[in-house]
Amino acid sequence: MEAPEKPEESVSVDAPKLAGTVNWGTATVIGVFAGMLYGGSREASASVSKDAEVMLKLGSTPDKREQYRLMRDAMEKRFVRVTRGSIIGGVRLGMFTAAFCGLQNLLAEKRGVHDVFNVVGAGSATAATFGLILPGSLVWRARNVMMGSVLGAAVCFPLGWIQLKLVEKANEGNSAAHIGSDQGGEKKSGVGAAIDRLEENLNK
Repeated sequence: MEAPEKPEESVSVDAPKLAGTVNWGTATVIGVFAGMLYGGSREASASVSKDAEVMLKLGSTPDKREQYRLMRDAMEKRFVRVTRGSIIGGVRLGMFTAAFCGLQNLLAEKRGVHDVFNVVGAGSATAATFGLILPGSLVWRARNVMMGSVLGAAVCFPLGWIQLKLVEKANEGNSAAHIGSDQGGEKKSGVGAAIDRLEENLNK
């Protein structure tokens, strides 16, 4: 009887990641925290004028209980404003960063190369999309889309060029370090061979 043939197992090989592509998850987390910090700090600075109004009310109120109530209300409202600003800022910047990095990596994967045009295309498309979802009439949204696409491309072109130059410098440094390690290994092997020959002569 003939032995049943075993089906050939298909080995999935992941495509190597292109140099210079951004880690989507890490960039999104950084964007969320940066947006939370910016939104919270902006709301905190905007609360200074409202705190001054509360201080004026405290100076004109002789009742201690009323002063305590005013202070408590002011602190609660400030906490709510800062928290809301942090959440909104984190969500907005996190969504923008996730969309930008995702489009950039998608373009690099589809085109098979990572260059400045991927960064420009991702920035233009992301800015145009966020301009489209802003509230307003259709004419206003169309204007936001046009301005977002142009400004996104204009801002991302120098950023993409700088990013590629940094990646090239890093690759040159890695290649130089690799060559140096190879030369060090050859020197070590030569010294080892000399030691082996010396041991053979002593054993004789």
